[in-house]
Amino acid sequence: MSNKHSIPKDQAKGMTKKFREKRDHILAPEFKNKDILPKCETFDRAAFDRVLAQDGCTSIRIYYGMDAEDKVHAIIVGVDAQNRDILKSSAANMVMDGVDDEIIENGDRCPTVCSPPPSELNS
Repeated sequence: MSNKHSIPKDQAKGMTKKFREKRDHILAPEFKNKDILPKCETFDRAAFDRVLAQDGCTSIRIYYGMDAEDKVHAIIVGVDAQNRDILKSSAANMVMDGVDDEIIENGDRCPTVCSPPPSELNS
């Protein structure tokens, strides 16, 4: 098992704390105090299992998008061994013939659905 994406808990704590402290300061004035940037998003495991179960899926990629209210959301897709997004509509990647694209969004976004109890990464 590869550890290339792992970081120590203290580093994660520092990074999440810094983001919480600075998240409104990095925005243009018209976006401040509007919860444009989430503190976190929570997704069901089943959603990730569906993405990872796709034929040829070797990785997950996280994009960031904005909804109609300019709020940032994570958009998650599977990635194949050639580093391509697994999308049925992509001419370069037709591994999902006959199946809708498996793209994750709609996580429980904090704010406003702040479901995680306090932890070392969010307090």
